[in-house]
Amino acid sequence: MTGNQYRDDDWLKNEVERLLEFYYPNCLDDVHGGYIAQFDEASGECYDPDSKHLVATARFVTNFAVADQLGGPEWCRPAAERGVDFLLDVHRDSEHGGFHWLLDGTEPVDSRRVCYGHAFVLLALSRAAEIGIGRAQSDLGSVLDLIDERFWEADYGLCASEYDREWTSTDSYRGQNANMHTCEAMIAAYEATSDTRYLDRAMTIADSLTRDLTAETDGLIWEHYTANWEHDFEYNRDDPTHTFRPWGYQPGHQIEWAKLLAILDRHADASWLVPRAEELFDAAIEYGWDDNRGGFYYSFDLDGEPLVTDKYSWEVAEAIGAATVLAGRTDRDRYLEWYDRFWDYADEYMIAPGARNWYTKVTETNEPVPTTQGVAVEPGYHPIGVCFEGVRSFS
Repeated sequence: MTGNQYRDDDWLKNEVERLLEFYYPNCLDDVHGGYIAQFDEASGECYDPDSKHLVATARFVTNFAVADQLGGPEWCRPAAERGVDFLLDVHRDSEHGGFHWLLDGTEPVDSRRVCYGHAFVLLALSRAAEIGIGRAQSDLGSVLDLIDERFWEADYGLCASEYDREWTSTDSYRGQNANMHTCEAMIAAYEATSDTRYLDRAMTIADSLTRDLTAETDGLIWEHYTANWEHDFEYNRDDPTHTFRPWGYQPGHQIEWAKLLAILDRHADASWLVPRAEELFDAAIEYGWDDNRGGFYYSFDLDGEPLVTDKYSWEVAEAIGAATVLAGRTDRDRYLEWYDRFWDYADEYMIAPGARNWYTKVTETNEPVPTTQGVAVEPGYHPIGVCFEGVRSFS
């Protein structure tokens, strides 16, 4: 496939539709409401119809809302509305406020209040508000208020990570990942409302994490911190494949931040955004890209050496997104060249033939790793998001 095809609006929109068709309509749970996310990535067979993760629900809403915004099939809007209702009526805790982390059907089985999940609720409602879904528009501000009241730590310009259900005790852990996605959600909320409160919050988080805290790590973004936002280089050192909190530097997060900073440059007048985005893009390539076989190693250690050598699809997707936006913000051909290179790699190794859904990960030698168990949180959100960015940038 040629680069020009990767940059074609119709091709990008078709990729979004085909990704959604891998899940739709089987993802609609007619028993409990909301969505089903647990499908075998090769066969499409459902292996768990009952588990409802907050992140998966919010990502489904985001996907369907984005597809509707791109002029997708007529079923996208009602599918997004369904998810908004499930978020606000079932995931949301009417007694204590906030959103349950995990449900079994409609019953909470994990009621921790996790900033990472609340960030995705804000993102979902923002994208749904953009296409005119009334409940999303009316509840968007209350989710920002909740994040401000419960998670925001003004002294650091960042969010705490986790509370118990009653909001009475907080985890001492602080993490960049939740804050990165909170920044992403604040950008989307600003795009949906033009309310500068969201843009100001996004800029504060971005400045704190990508400039202030990286002064101690040669410009690289570390994942884990103490309650006082000091780097914690021992946290999960023996667990480099942890689902949400792996030890090590992640090239995927360096390049995902490059994308977010470049998107912020569309909206904010700050001369540091694009140069910092370019530095992070280059760092991800230097430390994470496999020059021989393609793809990004999942992580690298404190010496810059590959740590976990499996390659996750979300990293390649975010690299595509970063190259897309940076090409638009800089007019530099090198980003279009990387954009095409990333897509070539994804097309050959990350995307399942026929259905066009993306595998979660492949081995170091690019063999698919089957995912047929566990609660799913990735219903095509990363590749759909970068296709959306492609349309926005190339249009």
